[in-house]
Amino acid sequence: MNIYQVDAFTQRIFGGNPAAVCLLEEPAKEEWMQNLAMEMNLSETAFAWPEGDGYRLRWFTPKVEVDLCGHATLATSHILWQLQKLSHEDTARFFTRSGLLTCTKNNDWIEMDFPAKQATEVKAPGGLAEALGVNPIFAGNNKMDYLVEIESEEVLRNLQPNFSELSKLPIRGTIVTARSQSTEYDFISRFFAPAVGVSEDPVTGSAHTALAPYWAAKLGKTTMTGFQASSRGGVVKVRLLNDRVLLGGQAITVMKGELY
Repeated sequence: MNIYQVDAFTQRIFGGNPAAVCLLEEPAKEEWMQNLAMEMNLSETAFAWPEGDGYRLRWFTPKVEVDLCGHATLATSHILWQLQKLSHEDTARFFTRSGLLTCTKNNDWIEMDFPAKQATEVKAPGGLAEALGVNPIFAGNNKMDYLVEIESEEVLRNLQPNFSELSKLPIRGTIVTARSQSTEYDFISRFFAPAVGVSEDPVTGSAHTALAPYWAAKLGKTTMTGFQASSRGGVVKVRLLNDRVLLGGQAITVMKGELY
């Protein structure tokens, strides 16, 4: 069988967030999928196989299976269209741990329909501010990640978190965000998830399911563009529709391999 590596949320090779995509004919054993994800050593490896009128989709980090992953969903739909398993007019339908997720294609952009994961304000847990090295303006929790707003884009870009301390927090990861200083973007972010084997994720679609409702409330707009300021960088367009977030991104295939 073949496996593909795709750079998601970018239109240039070696940008955005790399994901591996493995298309199967039938379900595989969890142990095998986890081992392959560990072998690929990317933030996520996606596994998809036909089911009903769509595909069953599962995502694995090198350490664990996760409930929601945006960039690997984007990468999977990109491969399905590239291999012509879907026509450009078709909607990609994925059955996942987070329910039905759909993707549609508009030229070289793909829009994903995800549930909004709004963060509820909480008292920052002990050790979070110290691990990040900042004083949060806001701290919230959506039961998947912490969301932390800090004072400026400059501070965010220069963060050097203590990953060992962050990994002790009882949650998947931490989204750190600030208002953008550029007119090109509305907000910027970074995402840290050492507890699941990803110190810093290059571009995180699922984090934007929390960022979209947060910044919509602050900026008074429902259509925005976010930039994830990792070393690779990536652009995520968001549209908030009630309890759903439409995430827009681009993707490019980097390599194709054959599994023995």
